Amino acid sequence: MIEARDAGEPNVLLRLWRNKDTRSVILQILTVALLFAFLAYIVNNAILNLAALGKTFSFDFLGMSASYDINQRLIEYTSQSTHFRAMLVGLLNTALVAFFGVITATILGFLFGIIRLSNNWIASRMVYCLIEIVRNVPVLLHILLIHGIIVHVLPSPRKALDIGDSIFLSNRGLTTPDPVFGDGFSYTVIAFFIAIGAVIYFRKWAKKVRETTGKIYPVFLISTGILIGLPLFVFFLSGSPLAWEIPKLGRFNLKGGITMIPEFLALWLALSLYTSVFIAEIVRAGILAVSKGQWEASQAVGIKRSRILHLVVIPQALRVIVPPLTSQYLNLTKNSSLAIAIGYMDIVATIGGITMMQTGKEMETMILVMAIYLSFSLLISAFMNWYNKRIKLVER
Repeated sequence: MIEARDAGEPNVLLRLWRNKDTRSVILQILTVALLFAFLAYIVNNAILNLAALGKTFSFDFLGMSASYDINQRLIEYTSQSTHFRAMLVGLLNTALVAFFGVITATILGFLFGIIRLSNNWIASRMVYCLIEIVRNVPVLLHILLIHGIIVHVLPSPRKALDIGDSIFLSNRGLTTPDPVFGDGFSYTVIAFFIAIGAVIYFRKWAKKVRETTGKIYPVFLISTGILIGLPLFVFFLSGSPLAWEIPKLGRFNLKGGITMIPEFLALWLALSLYTSVFIAEIVRAGILAVSKGQWEASQAVGIKRSRILHLVVIPQALRVIVPPLTSQYLNLTKNSSLAIAIGYMDIVATIGGITMMQTGKEMETMILVMAIYLSFSLLISAFMNWYNKRIKLVER
C-alpha cells in the first residue's frame, strides 16, 4: 500500500518544473550556464590556437617599457614608461574628450532644439539646415575636415589669433593661461565642496517649506550666491593663492600656458557638433510631447515664454528626453575611438594600436580596450538611469 501511494505522488523535479516561477529560474540558470560554457570553449580554443602559433595568453607585457611617446598626457609619462602607464594615459585622453564632448554637445543640442521651435523663421530654418547637413555626413569626415581646417587654415604661432594677449589660436592648437596654485588653495577647494553640500541642503529645505506653507524662496539666486560667495570669501581670506602663467611668443612657438593640441580640438569639436544635432531632435521631440495646455495655462497667468520653457516645459520634457539622450552620450564616447584617424593618442591608439603592434598581443590588447569602453558605457548608463529615476513623475 505504501509503494502504491508513493507511485501515485508526482516526482519532486516534476513538481518544480510545473511551478511557473521555479521553471523560469531554472531556465535562466541553464541559459547563463550554457553561455559561460560557450565562452569558456571560445577562450580555451583561442589559447590553444595561440599556443600553436608559439604565443601565450598573458598580460605580462603591461610591465614592459613602451618605448614610444604620446603627444598629449594628463599624467607623467616618458618613452621609458610601461605599457600599463601608456594605457592609463590613453584612457585619460579618451575620458577627457568624452567628458568635454558630452558637456558641449548637451549645451549645443538644447540650444539647437529650442531654436528649431522658435517663432523666428530664419533662425529655425538655419538650424534645420545645419542639422540635416551635419547628421547626414559621417562623423569621421567631420573629424578630418575640422582637423584639416585647424592645421592648414589657421595661422602659424607667430601670427596666432589672440584674445587679450593671453589666449592664442594657431595651427599648433589653442593656448590658454596656465593656473599656478599656491599653498592655501586647498582651503578654497574645501570651501567649494562645503558650498555644494549647503546648496543641496538649502534646496531640500526650500522645497519642504514650499510644499508645507506655500512660501517660495529665490532658490536659484541664493544657491548661486552660496556656491560662488563662500569659495570666493575663503579664497580672498587665504591671500588669493592663485596666479596665472600667461603664454608668450617665443622664437618659433608659444611658451608657457596650456596648449590644446589640434588633434584634441578637432575630435572634441567634431564629436560635439555631430552629437548635438541628434540631441537637438531629441529635445525638440521632448518639448513637443508636453501638452499645449501647459503653455496656455502658463500664458494665462502672465508668465513669459522664456520662463514657461525653463520652469514648466523643460522639467516635464526631460522625462522624454533623458532615455534617448543616454544613447547619444554612449555613441559620443564610442565614436571617440575614431581619434586614431588624426593621430590623437586615445586608448585605441595606445594600447590597441602601438602596444599591440610592438608586443603582438592582439587578443589581450583588444580585451583591454573592449573592457575599458564597456566600463565607460556602464558608468554613463548608471548615472543617467539614476538621473532619470530622480526626475520621474511621482504620483501621490
